[in-house]
Amino acid sequence: MTGIDLVNGIVGAALGIIFATLFQEPFQNAWFRVRRKSATTVRSLTYRPGSSPLSTWTTFSIGPLHTSALIVEGDGEQAIAPESVRVQVLDGEVILPDDMAPWRTEIEEEEQQAETTGTRVRIWNGPRYAVEGLEISRTRLEEHPDVRLRLRPTDYFTFLAAQQLDRRLPDGGTPRERYLDPDHPLDAPAFLQCSFGVNVAVITADHLLVITRRADHVRSGPGLWGSSVNEGLSRHIDSAGRNAPDLHDVARRGMREELSLEPHEYKLTMLAFVLDVERRQWSAHFTAHLTTLTGQALRTRIAHGVADRWEHQSIEYVPFRPADVVRHLLRPDRVRRWAPVTPALFHLALVHTHGRSAVERAEAQAVRRLR
Repeated sequence: MTGIDLVNGIVGAALGIIFATLFQEPFQNAWFRVRRKSATTVRSLTYRPGSSPLSTWTTFSIGPLHTSALIVEGDGEQAIAPESVRVQVLDGEVILPDDMAPWRTEIEEEEQQAETTGTRVRIWNGPRYAVEGLEISRTRLEEHPDVRLRLRPTDYFTFLAAQQLDRRLPDGGTPRERYLDPDHPLDAPAFLQCSFGVNVAVITADHLLVITRRADHVRSGPGLWGSSVNEGLSRHIDSAGRNAPDLHDVARRGMREELSLEPHEYKLTMLAFVLDVERRQWSAHFTAHLTTLTGQALRTRIAHGVADRWEHQSIEYVPFRPADVVRHLLRPDRVRRWAPVTPALFHLALVHTHGRSAVERAEAQAVRRLR
């Protein structure tokens, strides 16, 4: 090595140390800032008054089948873990505004009259929950959903009064016009959202989807075809010991009461949170795959007796394949007879089992055949 090379080497090393001292720490700090930010940033959607417009969101449909079901969270492919759902019950019951309060009084008086005259069985004013808010975040790394559901106490008569969204108020308007904004479909006062339930798509061990038809005498959706199991939250049953209700336990209760199925006989998976924007009714969507019971075995089980037989007037069993289920949904005699959230439930259940591509392909083919 020459003297010149040695000098150049020393100068280069010195310059390297200087540049490292001047620039390494800022670059490292910037890199760590970006790294830290990407690791801790949580995307959050909070649905309450004043949130950003959601008019670009559309309700669920397949060709000529249009529903009022808005899938708020869930795509069918990714399950929502039980530990990802936190339910909080707030103090203070829902109070109807002064111009709607008389409607609840009317309902109460009608039910008392029905009991007095014996014209029909009086409806029980069961304790329920109203939805105060639903907040959805994403976990830091996996971006799994993290759901916080805030509920407030209410009762069935308040729910029935609040369901009269298009009834005229004293000033000539309606609750829908006064309290709801079509450009913000998830923003609504709790007194208009006095319903939260679970809907379950049950698939037998021999791959049959269970579809039920609601009885003609029920107050909500009489005669409509719907999910395998539909169960509303009850403060009396689902909040023993003043605990917040567990949505998975509510689904299990519905499975037991409506189909006489016990938890060890199926695998239960939560798929989505859905809002019926027309009726302001919230739902958690589940699938339940039976481990050993076939369709025939389930028929036999039901024939031996179920607790809530009166809620359903008939049950069908459809092959749980995308083409078969979609064709059933779009039947001309059935396309307008579905409970609002049921088609979305069956779609999500199909996606969870068969994959999005197969389901969307079957839906597109079915719609083309109708043209």
